[in-house]
Amino acid sequence: MTYKQRILTDEQKKKFETEGYLIVKGLFTEKQLTDIDKTFDDISNQVIPGHFEPDFQKKITDPLKRYPRVMHPHRFNETAKAYMLHPPVMDVLADLYKEEPLAAQSMFYYKPPGARGQALHQDNFYLKVEPGNCIAAWTAIDPTDQENGGLLVVPKTSDYDIVCPELSDSKESFTTHYVKPPKEHKAIPAVMDRGDVLFFNGNLIHGSYSNKTKDRFRRAFICHYANSSATRISSHYRPLFRADGTTVDLEANPDGGPCGIEYDVPYIH
Repeated sequence: MTYKQRILTDEQKKKFETEGYLIVKGLFTEKQLTDIDKTFDDISNQVIPGHFEPDFQKKITDPLKRYPRVMHPHRFNETAKAYMLHPPVMDVLADLYKEEPLAAQSMFYYKPPGARGQALHQDNFYLKVEPGNCIAAWTAIDPTDQENGGLLVVPKTSDYDIVCPELSDSKESFTTHYVKPPKEHKAIPAVMDRGDVLFFNGNLIHGSYSNKTKDRFRRAFICHYANSSATRISSHYRPLFRADGTTVDLEANPDGGPCGIEYDVPYIH
C-alpha cells in the first residue's frame, strides 16, 4: 500500500531527507499558542515532584534553578498532552515517517535570560527507538535567535552514527554530554518565529546557545515521537500514545535516559 502524503510538499520532504531537519510554519494558531503560554506560566509557579522542581529562593546564581525544564508534562497536564498530539504536527510526522507516529515524550524549556545552553547531542542516544528512529517536533513559543539561545543544527548529520558522547563544558551547557560534529560539518543557527515547528531526525547533531539577553526568555515546547513500526524504546519514554490518545507499550530498550543528564554541581557565573 502506497502512503499518501497529508500536508508536506515533495520539496519539504526532500529537505528533511537530505538535511535531516525541516522548519514548518502555521501549525499552531495564536489562540493555541496563548493556551500553551498560560498552561506553562501556571506550571512555572508550582512544584510538581519528578516533573518540575524549581527553586523559589530570591538569590540564586543559576537561572535554570528557578526555571528548570518541565519533563513529561503530558503525564500530569491534559493541555500539554493535547498539544503533544496536536493533529497538524501528527500529520507532518506521518508524512516524514510514511506511517503513523507514536508520541513518546513532551518537555517545556523556559530558557530564561542568562541560562546555559545544551551541548551538541543526538536524541536517539537517549530514546533508543528501534527499528526506525525518533523525530523531534520543537515548537518555538518565543522567537529564537543566537542571542536568546536559539537551537543549533548540524545539517546532513541525520545519517551519522549514534556515538558515545564526550564531556561538555559545564559553563556553557547544563547537560553533561557533547557530540563533536564531523570535520566537514558545521553547526548553524535555526532562527525561528513564534509558532514555527522544527522537525529533526534522532541522529541529527544539535544543541543550543546560552541565552545572552537580559530580558528575553526562549521558551520551547518540545516533543519526541517514534514510528509505529518500532518495537523497542528506552523505558523512560513508555508508554507511548497514538494520535487518538490511546497508549502503546513497546518493549523496553536497555540504557537510554531522559534527554541528557544534567550537571549536579552548583553552577557559578
